[in-house]
Amino acid sequence: MANVLLFHHAQGLTPGMDAFADVLREAGHTVTVPDLFEGRTFAGLDAGLAYAQELGLEEIEEAGVRIAGRFPPGMVYLGFSLGVLCAQRLAQTRPGARGAVLISGCVPLGVFADSWPDGVPVQIHGMDEDPVFTKEGDLDAAVNLAESADDAELFLYPGSSHLFADISLDDYDETAAPALTARVLDFLSRIEG
Repeated sequence: MANVLLFHHAQGLTPGMDAFADVLREAGHTVTVPDLFEGRTFAGLDAGLAYAQELGLEEIEEAGVRIAGRFPPGMVYLGFSLGVLCAQRLAQTRPGARGAVLISGCVPLGVFADSWPDGVPVQIHGMDEDPVFTKEGDLDAAVNLAESADDAELFLYPGSSHLFADISLDDYDETAAPALTARVLDFLSRIEG
């Protein structure tokens, strides 16, 4: 089974992040969910993003790198929104990555490395009318990544929610979230299969 390092979104380590990790664990995967905000959670995305800016996005990325250093290199890196910064950076720059899952976010190629590493499969998930994902450059970055990587899948779901796979938030989408979860589970089984 896969060893997964899951990075939470800007609202913090919510019960929905733990619930998502538990679904992966129930399928037999080992999942670690570090708390990048040291126990702080936020009722809204704007408040969480303001706190992330206060901490510094670079510091959040560096924290993710430090945490990953405690684990063997053969990890799958999974990030939700803000957590994509850590997951994508590690998948692109840490040797031995087994895969990456980027949910509601994608960083343009060239930020962490000029290309996606060969042999590292990646899944990208987002909603087709999510203003954060579609209007802030993430969708363009995702399309470019999906077209240039040798093993990439891009899934767009109908809707405008940003954190649609977090069951503890109002953004949760009862149709898209289970579809995303099934695709992530399939991805993880293929990595280990």
